[in-house]
Amino acid sequence: MPTEKPVLIGEGDNTLFGTLTLPHTKGRFDAVLIWSGSGPTDRDGNLPGNRNNCLKMVAHELASAGYASIRSDKRGIGQSENAVVDEKDLRFETYVEDAIQWAEFLKQVPGVRYVFLLGHSEGGLVCTLAAQKFNAVGMVIVDGTGFAASNILREQLLAPDINIPKHLLSEISEILKSLEAGFLVSNISSELDGQFRQSVQPYLMSWFKYDPKLELAKTDSSVLVIQGTTDFQISVENGRRLAAARAGIKFLEIKGMNHVLKDAPKQTALNYATYGKPMLKLASPLIPAITNFIKKAALNASIANDN
Repeated sequence: MPTEKPVLIGEGDNTLFGTLTLPHTKGRFDAVLIWSGSGPTDRDGNLPGNRNNCLKMVAHELASAGYASIRSDKRGIGQSENAVVDEKDLRFETYVEDAIQWAEFLKQVPGVRYVFLLGHSEGGLVCTLAAQKFNAVGMVIVDGTGFAASNILREQLLAPDINIPKHLLSEISEILKSLEAGFLVSNISSELDGQFRQSVQPYLMSWFKYDPKLELAKTDSSVLVIQGTTDFQISVENGRRLAAARAGIKFLEIKGMNHVLKDAPKQTALNYATYGKPMLKLASPLIPAITNFIKKAALNASIANDN
């Protein structure tokens, strides 16, 4: 088992908590900041009631391959629950600044040579924006959104297994249009208050304004985009769109990998059943693809530094 240590940044109610995973490696080693997806996803990749441990498993597999990592609970989630003072003041950029702080922290861990960013799902966009300010040697986006978040929401809500009354779908469409245009919506049906309450609308507007492809085009580090073909939450088209953001981006489709990075069939019920199976192994091509990418990017960085 790898060595794991609790770590934190910030002070008081602003404190964020995470886990530093270290390899049993002599000498210097490279390190990865692992950033989770949207919603109440904790540092291990779990949602309430759905424990799959996918990001914890990624950290442990990376350690076995000789790489350190940090994964953290986002503001308002898990151990970092108290780090959201007022929901109406939260912005997407808040998470980006937090990711940069964690990357800087990781950079100072004794033994760390190069820092990489790894974003899962919405975390891909967080890492993309962080990479515009933090000089990461490389970045891995796994099952990341390739379209604006509002368009992803539209696609997910229209999925055949989502049964939403037509009048609510119409209202959601109008809400999304308004938020995309930068206008708050005052009258929300009670059924939609959980997703679109007024206090969360400023955050949604700050999120909706980003096109992940255009933002990725602004980065200049090495990038690997990985997309599972049985991911029901993020379609393969998202990964392909990200890969086309600029020249030099590597793209890998992993056949049969779903959104929680496990082997899963296309049958809806069986696919989603894996979300609650923490003992189910990661899709086998995932970790080798990540470690091979890190190894090559680190080698290129070393050559460039020597020159």
